[in-house]
Amino acid sequence: MDEQKKNMLSLIQPTNTPHLGNYLGAMRNWVKMQNEYNCFFGIADLHSITVRQDPVKLRAQIKESYALLIAAGLDPEKSVLFVQGHNPTHAELSWVLSCYTQFGELSRMTQFKDKSAKHPDNINAGLFTYPVLMAADILLYQANYVPVGQDQLQHLELARNIVQRFNGIYGDVFTMPEGYITKSTAKVMSLQEPTKKMSKSDENANASVWVLDDRDTIIRKFKRAVTDSETEICAREGKDGIINLMSIYSAATDKSFEEIEREFNGKGYGEFKLAVGEAVADMLAPMQSEFKRISADKSYVEQCMKDGAEKAYKFSRKTLSKVYKKVGFVTF
Repeated sequence: MDEQKKNMLSLIQPTNTPHLGNYLGAMRNWVKMQNEYNCFFGIADLHSITVRQDPVKLRAQIKESYALLIAAGLDPEKSVLFVQGHNPTHAELSWVLSCYTQFGELSRMTQFKDKSAKHPDNINAGLFTYPVLMAADILLYQANYVPVGQDQLQHLELARNIVQRFNGIYGDVFTMPEGYITKSTAKVMSLQEPTKKMSKSDENANASVWVLDDRDTIIRKFKRAVTDSETEICAREGKDGIINLMSIYSAATDKSFEEIEREFNGKGYGEFKLAVGEAVADMLAPMQSEFKRISADKSYVEQCMKDGAEKAYKFSRKTLSKVYKKVGFVTF
């Protein structure tokens, strides 16, 4: 680790193939970050089981998600790429931090309320204490920055509260993490309900574009994207579907909204949707090709996982040992 650089941590859940929003909002930005920060990127397999998973499918998705990180451009030599469950310090620190987190703080978490409503037959304790594990993820690596979307800000705030409380009792143990919000990130909405974010759990097959969708599938989904009854391609109130498509096209081509409006001035929605689909397919093609190559080399992926687990454990163990010592445990 370069002591001159700040630490950055981000995890992605393996509960499905990442969609276009995950790629533009997280994965693509991670590639740029690995040159500026000491980066820890992980697959959050422990988090995924708050909702029942098919073990065979989950195992395959963990491997797929890991290979995708490398295919997207993350370098295992530059960054620490690991699977959360391969590093026992996450669960260990989570228990300690749960003893420094108030019940009232957790009961106010909106994601707990939302997921409880979605899965009323499985309101488990893990779903309730999930934010403590997330805090452990962040604090183990002394992360200065955590890339967060709007829906994770509340969890980051809880992690900051825990730092304040713990450090207030025991001194300077944890780094105070800050949210890292990239200004250029496209907020990708559902292609079928453009007022809602694109989601892994959407049951409508045409609502989300998955990063491993083939070219024809991507173009077909964009052709079916919901727009409006007008004909003008511009960004103004009431044109949520068109704004979403413009935002995606902008992210794929680096063109501004003004340039897009000029390019499609007088052209129809059909032509615009086709252009967006083709631009997205072109953008994802190199990663898809690299993913096929990496996935075929199973021993390489496994070796990268082992190396990443060792690096993650070595770094995080220092933090955990310090915590155990501070709270009064006998350590060897």
